[in-house]
Amino acid sequence: MKNRWVVAGAALLIGVSGQAWSAEEVNLYSARKENLIKPLLERFTEESGIEVNLVTGKADALLKRLEAEGRHSPADLLLTTDAGRLHRAKEAGVLQPMQSDALEQVIPDTYRDPEGYWYGLSVRARPILYVKDKVDPQELSTYEDLADPRWKNRVCIRSSGNIYNQSLVASMIASRGQEATQQWADAFVKNFARKPAGGDRDQIAAAAAGMCDIAVANTYYLGVMLHSDDPAQREAAEKVAVFWPNQEGRGTHVNVSGIALTAAAGNRDNAQRLMEFLVSDEAQAWYAEVNHEYPVKADVAWSETLQSWGTFKADDVNMARLGEYNAEALKLMDRAGWR
Repeated sequence: MKNRWVVAGAALLIGVSGQAWSAEEVNLYSARKENLIKPLLERFTEESGIEVNLVTGKADALLKRLEAEGRHSPADLLLTTDAGRLHRAKEAGVLQPMQSDALEQVIPDTYRDPEGYWYGLSVRARPILYVKDKVDPQELSTYEDLADPRWKNRVCIRSSGNIYNQSLVASMIASRGQEATQQWADAFVKNFARKPAGGDRDQIAAAAAGMCDIAVANTYYLGVMLHSDDPAQREAAEKVAVFWPNQEGRGTHVNVSGIALTAAAGNRDNAQRLMEFLVSDEAQAWYAEVNHEYPVKADVAWSETLQSWGTFKADDVNMARLGEYNAEALKLMDRAGWR
């Protein structure tokens, strides 16, 4: 009788094990909203037969969840926005490096972690947006110039608590040093038209409503507004135009959305296949068209919306440095009174 239970138990274990090993799946924690990633995941499943179990949430909440779950986390991959957040995840110990020739061949060095902990999937630019009937683009030149007194009460921008602004300031520290960036920030905050509030779309809407003349915002928000079903959103977006700053110097500040293999990943091979699919021509073109971000892959054509804003020189600072200077940038912004 005892031997029969041993055999039965072994058979059960074999059955469970066989079922687990035969299941082709990958578990993804995504800070992207479901509608902005699920169609791509469904296409991946069609092509590979690998099911993607998707969990979406706020970027910071997903990182905290990974930290809390530790080695027991079911997540194989973390997809999140901003190099600053990817750096935080790396520092928190919830990621592991992965080497992929396919990823390294198509993703420029500047858009991936030097040690292979994360890879950029799309590029997001953060230029100056100006109200067409209030600002002559000939007046504009650089981010640094926005600290000039002639822009007093004319600038709308998000708070210092926003990671996109933290990364913008971090890029300036990387390029100009802490002292020069502090001097810039001290003067820049004096030109705010209002206390920072809301998201990037709120800055664009405020500019369109006459509360300020220029806004600093990511271009994909402008793209979303231009294609919105809400006439008010489209009307506001149509009142502003894109200016690419720092074209004679380091270039316009850019950032990435990126993906990383978690430290607890149990489906490593499937995770790698999904990562590589997301930099395929098909995936890159779809994402650019739907979310108005720039392909990380150089030879993928831009959408009509992206083309309408013109070409530009992007800052080539390695994205990893934005994370490395994040804490310093936040302290600097606080000292300047950027709230």
